[in-house]
Order: sequence, then structure tokens, then C-alpha cells
Amino acid sequence: MLVRDWMTKNVITLGLKTTVVDAAEIMRTKKVRQFPVIDDKGALVGIVSDRDIRDAMPSKYLPGDSAGGGSLGSLRAADIMTAEPMTVSPVTPVDLVANLLQRHKFGGLPVVDAASRLVGIITVADVLRFLCSASGVQRGGPQLAVRLDAKPGPLTALLQRLRTEGIRFGSVFTSHEPTSPDHRIAYVRISDLGEHSMDSLVATLKHDYSIQFFVEDGRTTLLEG
Repeated sequence: MLVRDWMTKNVITLGLKTTVVDAAEIMRTKKVRQFPVIDDKGALVGIVSDRDIRDAMPSKYLPGDSAGGGSLGSLRAADIMTAEPMTVSPVTPVDLVANLLQRHKFGGLPVVDAASRLVGIITVADVLRFLCSASGVQRGGPQLAVRLDAKPGPLTALLQRLRTEGIRFGSVFTSHEPTSPDHRIAYVRISDLGEHSMDSLVATLKHDYSIQFFVEDGRTTLLEG
């Protein structure tokens, strides 16, 4: 779950001298929302977002129009970029990137190596791609959500109980409840129900566990909450 495995490597970049007009055209044709800005040595020196470009340009313009007190045609990426942007490394865990993107409301972060050379970019779309893969949703199969005490032991016991019932599972996620820090929800993606159906499995488990819901064939059945 490292950035290097999920980042976009073929990054569209701008040079310091790229005009804002050219950047706007690239943004329109390539449908990208942000551009790393690199110097002649390939080192990251800034980042330009679609908002930076929109703010720099009038909604309608003609050659020779002015913006920001100068000719629009002479306005460069260096003039509107955010210098020294936040970056991550190829070995940053993807969940830490997700936390940064959510906290700072970024659409993506440049990825640089130890020499500050740009090697990629990781975006919200890349993080969602990782989440879909890690959760097992693309492989299909039912999912079970179980409320557990937030302490060592209950999750291990739940998984052992599922194995005892002949259940094979492909992925397990846990999340602490915002309104109840003493509890967490375990989301178990099941790859093989063995001799059970979801209904029979829930009936077996509900005497010992707080089953919140289960999902099967795209349908969610709420049991608690």
C-alpha cells in the first residue's frame, strides 16, 4: 500500500516559462486539474491548479488582453504557481496520503524522490482505486459489518469464529465509530460462504455478535443502527 504502486507516473508538467494561456489549453485538452511545475533539471519547484489558471485568466479574452497588471500572453506558470508545495515520497503509505488529501482538501500531491525530482503524482482518483482494490469490492462477494469492542482480542476472535464456520474471507477493514470511541466496526469481505448462506451465517453469529448490516448482490440489509 505504498504510493509507488498506485501513483500516476506519466505526469503532465509545466515549465517555469510555460504561459498561462498554454497551460489553460493543456488543461482543457488533457482534462487535468493540476500541474507540477519543474525546472530545467526536472526538480519540482511548484504546482499550478485549475483554480490558479481560472483566477489568472478572464472568462473571455482576446490576444493582448491584460491580467494581473501585465499582458496575459506574458503571464507564466512561475507567476501563478504555489511554490514549495507539499509532497510525498514513493514509499509513503497510501492511507497517510488519503489523510493529507482529506485534511487539506487537495486533489492530489506530487511524488518526489530523494533528490526532489518529480517521479509521479497521486490523486484522489488513485487513492479510490487503491481502496477499491484493497476492499475487494472489484472481486465481488458479500460483506459483513460487525460491531466490536475497541480493544485487542475481539477482531481475532471474530475471524477465528468465521473460520470455524467454514467461511473464507478476502479482506478485513476496521473503523472506529465517531460517536462511540469504545467500539469499532469490522467490515469483512467474504470470498466463500462454505455451507452457509448469508442469512444462516447472520443467524448463527447474531447470538454472540452485534451485526450491523450485510451486503449481498449489491443489496444492503440493515440489522442494527
